[in-house]
Amino acid sequence: MADTASATQKSDLGIRVLSAIVMLAVAGTALWMAGTAFIIFVVLIGLGLLWEWSQLALRFAQSAPAKFLWLIAGALYIAFACFALIAMPGPLRLLAIVTVIAVDTGAYFAGRRFGNKKIAPSISPSKTWAGLYGGMAGAGLVMVLTWLLIASAISAFASKPQSPGAIMTEHPLALLAAIGLGALLAILAQAGDFFESWMKRRAGVKDSGKLIPGHGGLFDRVDGLLPVSIAFWLLSRVTL
Repeated sequence: MADTASATQKSDLGIRVLSAIVMLAVAGTALWMAGTAFIIFVVLIGLGLLWEWSQLALRFAQSAPAKFLWLIAGALYIAFACFALIAMPGPLRLLAIVTVIAVDTGAYFAGRRFGNKKIAPSISPSKTWAGLYGGMAGAGLVMVLTWLLIASAISAFASKPQSPGAIMTEHPLALLAAIGLGALLAILAQAGDFFESWMKRRAGVKDSGKLIPGHGGLFDRVDGLLPVSIAFWLLSRVTL
């Protein structure tokens, strides 16, 4: 029995890795091509997300008005996130995606290494406070590195260019702001994750769909990216 379980786990791992490679290749190609190809890609993903959302909502919404409101809310939420991804500048779009990846990576490793206290076990049993802090650290690191890259590029044109260490020393408030922004984005990504988990709990399902072998549905993969994309677009409207 143990050998069978081990073989099954290895088989599942292989499927998950292969699916992840295919997802990265497709998404990366769409990002690289940009323009119309990227818009078509995002629209198709959005339609897939709306389908999965509707299947979840229709399973737990009891009355016709409730079902209608859930469908409208899903359409608005997903459409806003898709619009944000399309409308924001390319570098900012890439930063949003990298930030969510950093959140997921930091949460995964911190949760496995230090995780013991659950945040909300009735909604998502796998989410721990350590994982949240790891995600905040990952996003904070991305924000700090991005800020240093921009600040260093600006400093290179000054009469006395500064090193990254000097920039951090002379601008502690900006450093703290970058760390804080990363932490807030991580919380937002985790909130999106929890919201999707809550919907799945109410619907009584493990995954939002079966489109991606070993990973579930589209909603399972981009639940954190949706609110983060909206936040990045709003930030771009304020700062750019």
